Amino acid sequence: MSNESLAPASCCSTTNAEGPVVSADGRENLLGGDDDMTTCPVMVGSPVSKSAAEAAGLFRDHEGQRYYFCCAGCGPTFDSAPAKYAANAA
Repeated sequence: MSNESLAPASCCSTTNAEGPVVSADGRENLLGGDDDMTTCPVMVGSPVSKSAAEAAGLFRDHEGQRYYFCCAGCGPTFDSAPAKYAANAA
């Protein structure tokens, strides 16, 4: 038996197309840069890297606007009521 604790898997552990983003102090920023960030319209308040979400196919276009999701479960939820979830992003 091991004393190591296992961290739960996260849907937000991503890197951008160039690889992991690293801050000046050497820590890896798994969420991307500030200009690349948005929030998920389904899980309001959940940060999303636009480039990572796009690379993973975690986005939908609705009425000329692109919406990015924090995990694979949010796309189908958004599809069920896009106007409702689009309003969350406004």
